[in-house]
Amino acid sequence: MSLALFLDFDGTLVEIAPRPDAVQVDPDLVPTLERLRERLGGALAIVTGRPVGVIDDFLKPGRFDIAGLHGVERRTDGVLSGGRAEDHPDLRAEVQRLQARLADLDAVLIEDKGASVAVHWRLAAPDDAARAEAIVKTAAAALGAAYRLQLGKAVGEIVPASATKGHAIRAFMEAAPYAGRRAVFLGDDRTDEIAFASVNEDGGVSVRVGESDTIATRRLADPAAVRQLLTAWADGAPLDPDVLPGA
Repeated sequence: MSLALFLDFDGTLVEIAPRPDAVQVDPDLVPTLERLRERLGGALAIVTGRPVGVIDDFLKPGRFDIAGLHGVERRTDGVLSGGRAEDHPDLRAEVQRLQARLADLDAVLIEDKGASVAVHWRLAAPDDAARAEAIVKTAAAALGAAYRLQLGKAVGEIVPASATKGHAIRAFMEAAPYAGRRAVFLGDDRTDEIAFASVNEDGGVSVRVGESDTIATRRLADPAAVRQLLTAWADGAPLDPDVLPGA
C-alpha cells in the first residue's frame, strides 16, 4: 500500500530552539520535502501546533499541505480553512488575562496564535517556570470544556477541545491524494501521543523522535535522523517505515 506521510515540525523536522522564533531550518530540508512529496504523489503534510503562516515562513519557498494549531486550521491543495481568531472571543479575553498574570515572570514567553495560545517557560528559572505552568492551567480551567490544555516540553498550550493532530490526520485521509493510503506520522512530543494513538488504531505507523516513553511503534533518535531518512526516501530508498527501529 502507498504511504501518506505526516510530519510534525518542532523537534521532528527541526531542532527545538530556546525561543519559537529562533528555529534553524536545514537548507536541504525544503528541497527534500518537495522531492519526497512528488514521489508520494502529493500525499505529504506538515501537522503542527504552529500557525500555517509561520510554517510557510520557515519553509519558504516551499508551500505544503499543513494542519496548523493542532488542526484548528488546515490547508489542503492551497485551500485554507479554520483558525480565525475572531471565532474564539472567550479565548481572546483569557489571553489578555494571561498576559497580565505573566508580565512579571522573566523569560516566560506567550505565543499568541489567534485561535490558540502557548506559554513557554524553557528559559525561565524553576520557580518562574512552576508559576507559569500553574497560571496556564488555571486559565485553561476557566475556559471550560470548549478548550483543553496540552502540556509539552516546557510549554503549555490552550487549544479548542475539538482540535487534535489525530483528528487533523484523519481529515486529510478522507480525500485525495491521501485516501486509501497507509498513514505514517512522525512526532516528538507529548502532544503527538494523541495522533500516535489514532494512527495506530487506523493501521498506520507512528514514529516517536527522541527517547521519551511513547505508544508509537517506531523510533528515530533526533531531527537529524529524521532528515536523513526523508532524504533517503526522496532519493529512491524503499518507502518502508516498518524497518525503522521499534520504540
